[in-house]
Amino acid sequence: MIARRTFLGAAAAALVARPVLAAPLFKTIPSTAERIPAIGMGTWRTFDVGSNEALRAQRTEVLNTFFDRGGAVIDSSPMYGSSQAVVGDALARLGRKGDVFSADKVWIRGGGNGPGQIAETARRWGVPDFDLLQVHNLLSWRDHLETLFAMKEAGRLRYVGVTSYSGLRYDAIARIMADHPIDFIQITYNIADREAEARLLPLAAERGVAVIANRPYREGALIDYVNRFPLPDMAAEIGAANWAQFLLKFIISHPALTVAIPATRRVDHMIENMGALDGPAPDDNFRREMIRVFEAL
Repeated sequence: MIARRTFLGAAAAALVARPVLAAPLFKTIPSTAERIPAIGMGTWRTFDVGSNEALRAQRTEVLNTFFDRGGAVIDSSPMYGSSQAVVGDALARLGRKGDVFSADKVWIRGGGNGPGQIAETARRWGVPDFDLLQVHNLLSWRDHLETLFAMKEAGRLRYVGVTSYSGLRYDAIARIMADHPIDFIQITYNIADREAEARLLPLAAERGVAVIANRPYREGALIDYVNRFPLPDMAAEIGAANWAQFLLKFIISHPALTVAIPATRRVDHMIENMGALDGPAPDDNFRREMIRVFEAL
């Protein structure tokens, strides 16, 4: 077995002259050709701080850093405790509601309960309408999709999507993409969790569906793991100054991926995340080498 250090050095040396693509600062939503920044922001756990004033002020600074560094897409859900209200409070404090691409979800059993939950979600955010609403984890998805498509038809919603994570119900998502004119899917995709490459990502590209990558760091476990090792020399080839940028650049460089949504409660981590928008992006050959290096750790 090749020693890890020897392998990393050989892989980096082999990549010296390899071409890379331009930085994917923006990605295209296939159904409209609208361009959005490829790094967004998730709110699962990190923005669920209740009414604690100090923590709300700190999250406001995180959000301000996100916008200042070029971010737009913020994703939340009724499932995420107080996260929606904390996002809404931060947007109001900053006066930056016009900078956000608002993405939330309907997560309630029974289609008749969907409109009320959506109205409450909008109240918490403080926005009149959402850019994107998604059926969270496919709960009552048939009924909720009917509601969301009606909202879109009435001009009260721009995009419709469905979500899942960690490989759960991916067959159902594939069928929904094939049978319904959705604009987005949200699934798990990262350098360690690549199940979506086999079917969902090619199907999304074929059907013209945008893809949001959730759990880019496996809720922090992936970052904790790779930080035990030195950043490989090859990271410099794509302008990745840290492991966070290395992992995010792998995700957003996939041609079918539209936006990744890492979640953080810290300004310094937000700066690291948004740095993945800068510099070159790996091409297919480089991405394969990134996988080999990661799997050799």
